[in-house]
Amino acid sequence: MLPSPPERRIYGNRTLNLRSIRAIGYDMDYTLVHYRVDEWEQRAYEHTRRRLADRGWQVGDLEFDPSSVIRGLTIDLETGNLVKPTRFGWVIRAAHGTRFLEFDDLRSTYAGIVVDLSSPRFVFLNTLFSLSEARLFAQLVDLYDAGRLTGVLGYADLYRTVRSTIDEAHMEGTLKAEILQDPDTFVVPDPDTVLTLVDQANAGKRLMLITNSEWSYADRMMRYTVEPHLPGSWRELFDVVIVAAGKPGFFSGNPPLFRVVDEARGLLEPHHGDLERGAVYFGGNAALLEEHLGLAGDQILYVGDHLFDDVHVSKTLLRWRTALVLRELESEVRAQRDFAPEEERLRGLMLHKEEMERRLATLRLDKQRIRLGYAPIAGPPMEPQQRDASIEALRSDLADLDEEIAPLAIAAGQLRNPSWGPLMRSGNDKSLFARQVERYADVYTSRVSNFAAETPFAYLRAARGTLPHDPDAAISREDARGDTRTAPRPHGAS
Repeated sequence: MLPSPPERRIYGNRTLNLRSIRAIGYDMDYTLVHYRVDEWEQRAYEHTRRRLADRGWQVGDLEFDPSSVIRGLTIDLETGNLVKPTRFGWVIRAAHGTRFLEFDDLRSTYAGIVVDLSSPRFVFLNTLFSLSEARLFAQLVDLYDAGRLTGVLGYADLYRTVRSTIDEAHMEGTLKAEILQDPDTFVVPDPDTVLTLVDQANAGKRLMLITNSEWSYADRMMRYTVEPHLPGSWRELFDVVIVAAGKPGFFSGNPPLFRVVDEARGLLEPHHGDLERGAVYFGGNAALLEEHLGLAGDQILYVGDHLFDDVHVSKTLLRWRTALVLRELESEVRAQRDFAPEEERLRGLMLHKEEMERRLATLRLDKQRIRLGYAPIAGPPMEPQQRDASIEALRSDLADLDEEIAPLAIAAGQLRNPSWGPLMRSGNDKSLFARQVERYADVYTSRVSNFAAETPFAYLRAARGTLPHDPDAAISREDARGDTRTAPRPHGAS
């Protein structure tokens, strides 16, 4: 079996031995079934906008632009801003409504402010279902600021209205009915997903479907995506099928379990006792499932696309092993690969800049020590005029170097999305979203079918973490410093 291309690999935060996994649970939407994001979110946006128009809001001319938002942004309910923080919670990019903040506004707004996801001030948009929500909220902030929305008591109240209206649009069922009527428009088929499930089942893994979708929708979607590539029913693959699971409450609470006794009409009856293979269950909780399986903790792997509802809660409370599906990873990895020559050039220029800044700082320190006479100089001896000239030359060269660096740095910050940049990075740091992935997802990958290439018997090793003082990092920096042949050189450099 040939190695997978980088965009289709499985990346480990913690080593995962699939041989020790005895049961695998799967979410459905955006996990086993992947949607065309722009089409789905366009319809969700339109249904929500229609409901807001019914309230008398002036939203008829608003349009959905999928490129204007990405997963992993955070809504600041106090300021009405969309922000992209680093892993430490520092905001490096922000937009008030649809207007991006300039540097001075950004600095004054968020000086000393750290995005804390446990604070009610911040709403973390960690799923692809958040894109229409983020876009609509930003546009409504513009309308609110212009005085065109009535009955709104601030940005937090505005967000609550958007959130509840989107929930109503989903609960109404119209959106999912459109998808069922024309699944070709909305669903991205992946036949290899079925082969992955078959491999795992035949390797002795007990497969479970645990989805928040209702039975009628889940059944139709699984038939559409699975059964064309399977001799029998999709349900034959799964030991347990649970719909309307109510995640994250399924993992954290004790909701009752029901059995779907009339699948055509969706009739339910309370269920007690063990679970039966081939049956369909409604609700319930993870404790009942673990009791049925006779398994717990790291013997169970759960695979989903929702950072909080799927992997955060199951990892934190149950200590299940976790895999996060990030479809955007494919375009992000490809963009990084295409940008690699420019990235290497940028890295070399930045290291060259560091060296020039170090020389400038030494010259300034020597000038200070000579002026105050309290210590010997740190650099080579030179005449005062020569030192002053060297300082000015370095400042000039640094300005020239900044001009060369700027377009490369801007391009690096726009990989995959021109407005917000990569999903997993904020500037030169990891994004807050990437930090959450690190904490709660043992592994992450772009689609379920990537597990087929690894096989159900793989030992997925985590990459060795690096620290700034690691020898490998130091060697790498020295190599990059040596590759500055095309970088501008300071005056008088030898």
